[in-house]
Amino acid sequence: MASIARAVGRSAVATGRRHHLGDYRTLTKIPRMNAAALDTQPSGLRGSKATPPVTEELRRRLSGGPPGDRLRGWITVAVVTGFAAVLRLTGLTHPKGLVFDEVYYAQDARQLLQHGVEWNIDDATGSYVAHPPLGKWCIALGEWLFGYNEFGWRISAAVAGIVSVALLTMLARRLTGSTMLGGAAGLLMAMDGLHLVLSRTALLDIFLMVFLLGAFYCLVLDRDARRRRWLTAMDAGVDPRAGFRPAFAVPWWRIAAGVLAGMAMGVKWSALWFILLFIVLLYAWEYRLRREVRAASPARDTLLDETGWVFAFGITSILTYVATWTGWFASDAGSYRHWRAEQGMSEPPVLGALHNLWEYHVSVLEFHEGLNTEHTYQSWPWQWMLDARPVVFYWSSDVDCGAERCASEVLLLGTPLLWWVFIPALVALLWWAASRRDWRAWAVLGGAAAGIAPWLLYPDRTMFFFYAIPAQPFLVLAVVFAMGMVIGPATASPERRLTGALIAGGFMVLIALCFAYFWPLYTGQVMTYEDWHARMWLGNNWI
Repeated sequence: MASIARAVGRSAVATGRRHHLGDYRTLTKIPRMNAAALDTQPSGLRGSKATPPVTEELRRRLSGGPPGDRLRGWITVAVVTGFAAVLRLTGLTHPKGLVFDEVYYAQDARQLLQHGVEWNIDDATGSYVAHPPLGKWCIALGEWLFGYNEFGWRISAAVAGIVSVALLTMLARRLTGSTMLGGAAGLLMAMDGLHLVLSRTALLDIFLMVFLLGAFYCLVLDRDARRRRWLTAMDAGVDPRAGFRPAFAVPWWRIAAGVLAGMAMGVKWSALWFILLFIVLLYAWEYRLRREVRAASPARDTLLDETGWVFAFGITSILTYVATWTGWFASDAGSYRHWRAEQGMSEPPVLGALHNLWEYHVSVLEFHEGLNTEHTYQSWPWQWMLDARPVVFYWSSDVDCGAERCASEVLLLGTPLLWWVFIPALVALLWWAASRRDWRAWAVLGGAAAGIAPWLLYPDRTMFFFYAIPAQPFLVLAVVFAMGMVIGPATASPERRLTGALIAGGFMVLIALCFAYFWPLYTGQVMTYEDWHARMWLGNNWI
């Protein structure tokens, strides 16, 4: 028993051998810095021999990075991603034909390949569409590679879903400092019905999610890199209280985050809420860094040092977004492409096209604000969190199962036991964030809020459950952090950690069993009507 407990202790949230607070090896409260020790440092120059070494406590805060078990980490990522790939690629061509909104997006993608813009076949003109083109270009890539068929228009969504599982596994591993919890996060995402169905259908939202998740991961990497630069400078004898600022260096991870955020906007405009969150996080993280190293004026220095790079992040996002409209710019037939000329105005190069695009955007914004047509499967954000109103993507009773009544359905339904745990997990994470002032908890809560809360501002708009997919990675992270709290810190007793690990493992088994039970509904398997109806746990709300 003691050996098992020791093994659990090595693989949970923290390890005694590598207990680095800077790279987040624990979910216990991070102690305050020893201000007295820092106050003994003279405001020396770089390399001053009089400057004492950095305290171990501060070093832990600044030396961010993934856990040290690199080989095991990559094996975990590979295994979890492979598991997700099998689930998403098996039977990808079923159901046959276009299901749900594939009727729009798969055909728009085909028209993009043929004309460079969405096309109205009836009158051979550019079609007026309500979403930017990048998500449809992603679908078009699969059609270009594999043809206009079920595999061709669904494969890009499957790849996006698989990549997102890998990203979340690596992100969770980096945030928690635990390869085990990183693998758990990837498995939970892989076994979520909402994520699975969207990974097997040619809709836009899975692309929106993967670009936003990638952008967030890049910002975490940027945070780690910049904190390590400060640590290196302080190891060289620099005293931040003397007005030191790190030497100029391009924050490539931040620029990469800007590119991915712009690509997310190029799929759906709801990415804007995440971009605003990212800007807040950039300022908050940089301010906190300067507080930790005892800079003389952390607020002023943050504004002076970082505003330019935050602006660069924003400009990168905007330029990337505009670039997603390249097909529209290159075409003469796109909707609103020559709006100025149609209004009797001149169209100067570049500026005229940009003005036309602006007018197109104004029109689309008015369309979205007035989108309130009732739909059978519409739902509201509070229902999303309760998994209370799924969306039927495909239904057929004209199938043979050997019984008198049979059914085949693809239902966009989150794995129920997982989604019903999200709310208590968020409450636990909020408590942790408030009581321990843990930046990771606040960032995860911010991501969940950015994906759900803004929709509360539009109570009359027609909305659907799949709008919640950008928040799903952060909801899964909340569950993983709660699992870490249950397991306990490295300083807890072996019995406590063993018990916590068994509870967390039992929870994972329950999610796997629940996912397996609903697998036929996620993939359109043929079953008896009785078996299908037995899975309608919330009755008419799920029918």
